[in-house]
Amino acid sequence: MKILPMTPALAGLLFVSLNAGAQFASAVVSYDHGTGFAANFTNANAALGAPGAGSSVTPFAPPFSTSQLVSIGAGGSLTLQFSNPIANDAGHPFGIDFLIFGNSFFVVTNGSGASAITSGALFTSSLSTRVEVSLDASTWFTLDPALAPTVGTFYPTDGTGNPQLAVNPALNSSDFAGLNLSGIRGLYNGSAGGGGFDLSWARDGDGNPVDLASVDYVRIDVLSGRTQIDAVAPVPEPAGWALSLLVAALIWLNLRRRARRTARIQLSANPARAFARGSAAALARAEGAAAAGYWGRDASGRPVFRNRTFRRTGRRPGCRGSCSSLSNRDARAGIP
Repeated sequence: MKILPMTPALAGLLFVSLNAGAQFASAVVSYDHGTGFAANFTNANAALGAPGAGSSVTPFAPPFSTSQLVSIGAGGSLTLQFSNPIANDAGHPFGIDFLIFGNSFFVVTNGSGASAITSGALFTSSLSTRVEVSLDASTWFTLDPALAPTVGTFYPTDGTGNPQLAVNPALNSSDFAGLNLSGIRGLYNGSAGGGGFDLSWARDGDGNPVDLASVDYVRIDVLSGRTQIDAVAPVPEPAGWALSLLVAALIWLNLRRRARRTARIQLSANPARAFARGSAAALARAEGAAAAGYWGRDASGRPVFRNRTFRRTGRRPGCRGSCSSLSNRDARAGIP
């Protein structure tokens, strides 16, 4: 991978922007492990921060350690707080506003490692879940169970993907049947997986839709069975990313413009500099280039001259024969 140099201003801008958009759950408000939970997986803080990442985490090999997962059994719940609100934005990819990551994985039916093939079936617990959201951790709204996916099922985590980019929720088991890791990643299209949830699914106690601009809390309830939670990731605002890219592009263009201006100054013929170097030949060439009005090269790499005679005939004013054009010696004198 090619790494391009960045100015401190640009690096700082991108760091602030990316860091601001990468806020995962920041605090555990409450945790009840319920009954039938996985023993030893009771560290609720494991659900804070980003989901498992790296090449060792794939849709065939999910996070599995006690430091990565917290288990919730029947009748249990986990309530998480976010330092930055989760926004309800129809402009998010597929309308998804946040993602919940578990530890399900695709069942391998043939091969192993990079050549493993799945039937599209998932290895996960049989369970029923409910997801609730709140502005103040007091009044809660349920995300319509008819629309919300079961927590901890689709889509298995891919540690090389973006944990704040949703998988197309229209994809189901049959779409992954017969695929290897490369094929799965192709359908993930850069995402790290996770189950996607839309705040537009919020319902009040009577089942009526509620218009929420944003929320600061997410609660995961397990009604039956059990599940493991790795992380909850808000989807960043499209406008924020677009602004960051725009500013970065403007800084890059400004730096490029400055570099070109500096190059023109450095490449312009400078008889005084040539004389200071004590080279009569360099002085002659520089004087000739100055008379021709040599200015540098255009976008196509062709020499640019301000003197009309030189542009029209290729000759320096007052020269004949061998001095009719810039030579390789001119290039060695600092003229490209």
